[in-house]
Amino acid sequence: MRVSLPHTLGREEVRARMHKHGHEIADHFPPGMAEVETSWPHEDHMSLLITAAGQRIEGGIDVGEDSVVIEIDLPAMLGFLRGTLERAVRKQGGKLLEND
Repeated sequence: MRVSLPHTLGREEVRARMHKHGHEIADHFPPGMAEVETSWPHEDHMSLLITAAGQRIEGGIDVGEDSVVIEIDLPAMLGFLRGTLERAVRKQGGKLLEND
């Protein structure tokens, strides 16, 4: 699953917001449904490891100057959640990327 979210904030501002709010990703799942681990192997890439429904799901978020790209390797077993996840990513990501 790949979702691209445009923004007008610039890379530095988005990176700062991601560092500040990245730990909140797990809060967008129903309580107890998922564990989310994040790391920053590169200043413009946050790696994600999500454990949900007994599945390990890898993904990442790439911060660009005018867009953020979220990629999640959704296992076939969880493919039915694709539309729901894409809508949630667009909604929550959009909130993070709003101009103040």
